[in-house]
Amino acid sequence: MSLVAGVDSSTQSTKVVVCDGDTGQVVREGRAPHPDGTVADPQDWWHALTVATDGLLDDVAAIGIAAQQHGMVALDERGEVVRPALLWNDNRSARAAVELTEELGGPQSCADAIGSVPVASMTVTKLRWMAEHEPELADRVTDVLLPHDWLTWRLTGEFVTDRGDASGTGYWSPREGRYRTDVLATAFGGRTPRTPRVLAPAEAAGRTPEGRLVSAGTGDNMGAALGLGIGPGDVVVSLGTSGTVFASVDRPSADATGTIAGFADAAGGFLPLVCTLNAARVLTATAALLGVGLAEFDQLACQAPPGAGGLALLPYLDGERTPTLPDASGTLVGLRRDNMTPQNLARAAVEGMLCGVAAGVDALRAQGVELRRVLLIGGAAQSAAVQLAAPQVFGVPVVVPEPAEYVARGAARQAAWALAGSANPPEWALAGTAALEVTDPAAGEQVRAQHAQAFTQVHG
Repeated sequence: MSLVAGVDSSTQSTKVVVCDGDTGQVVREGRAPHPDGTVADPQDWWHALTVATDGLLDDVAAIGIAAQQHGMVALDERGEVVRPALLWNDNRSARAAVELTEELGGPQSCADAIGSVPVASMTVTKLRWMAEHEPELADRVTDVLLPHDWLTWRLTGEFVTDRGDASGTGYWSPREGRYRTDVLATAFGGRTPRTPRVLAPAEAAGRTPEGRLVSAGTGDNMGAALGLGIGPGDVVVSLGTSGTVFASVDRPSADATGTIAGFADAAGGFLPLVCTLNAARVLTATAALLGVGLAEFDQLACQAPPGAGGLALLPYLDGERTPTLPDASGTLVGLRRDNMTPQNLARAAVEGMLCGVAAGVDALRAQGVELRRVLLIGGAAQSAAVQLAAPQVFGVPVVVPEPAEYVARGAARQAAWALAGSANPPEWALAGTAALEVTDPAAGEQVRAQHAQAFTQVHG
């Protein structure tokens, strides 16, 4: 039995799992926090990785790194970080995204070229912001990496990436399988810094000084897809810091509305994805407002009827990426004396969060993505109120896999794949799933209609 390790370097923390390379069974785990914020010193990721792996890797043969997508790590010719990394949740480049889209010929032209319409989260718009607001720093940049690229470089000394994470930069084309240096130069004021070499899915990035193999690595959403082993008819809804909706398909997408980001996946296919900025933190923020813990919040939400007595929450507490409302705030619509209860407010928070991601499910379905079931993961997936409402809001059966670090598991599965050198990744069973059926489709339609009416009332 060979042991492999997978790393999830997320916005909030580093998680590590060590797995049996044949079966995927987790034999040990580690974790370390990251500082909060929308910018980061990459050294904090390295420190967290060092802490989280302390004592875990002695008998590990291979390791894979998955990390938060889009973060801009700009290096100078000595390999020093030019400025703190701008993370996916930093919205300062919202205007740059709009301007860049226009310069590249409009939304359809962008979607055809890079698979997506640029938004503030993407690396390409952060480079545009830097070129405009920090030109002297931009002049020093010789290499641009993503968070997982930077960690892989620290492990191996190689500037490499994978097609999944590269597709989130906004200057690598999933359809063409190459960097679009013309897009990069347009964004970065004519500058064309070096970009990491894109590895094949099972290709190794190199080895650590101890001789441990390091796989190509990938972005967090691509890692989750590998960790879950999704197939045709599966749509994943992840309710973590952000909300993501994605599926693994065999053709690239080019959505000119900007709702769907047309990414590549980590296994040779494609990963159409919809992302919302507001997910699990909507529930924690509402619980704090009500002065209760999450367990009591859950009980309150379960006690309210579907539709929360006519109360609807547009949960844009941190602005929003999908729909593109970077400056929006949360809005409570339909508040009346007879529905002004803690139970209804809790229920409205749950339904508002789910309606936000359900729009992503609808968008994938409209693009021809097969939908037989939703796999619900992330911290908020364990909420009883979320599990009660989700099948009704999504309108299809919902499967809740056993809580696990699926991004890290996917990175470990990729490491096992690279170690074996096989044509396909190893088959790892997905255990402990709970199936939730649609019991009240009419209630779900009511909730969706109520949310849509509230959105139209506030945002047009």
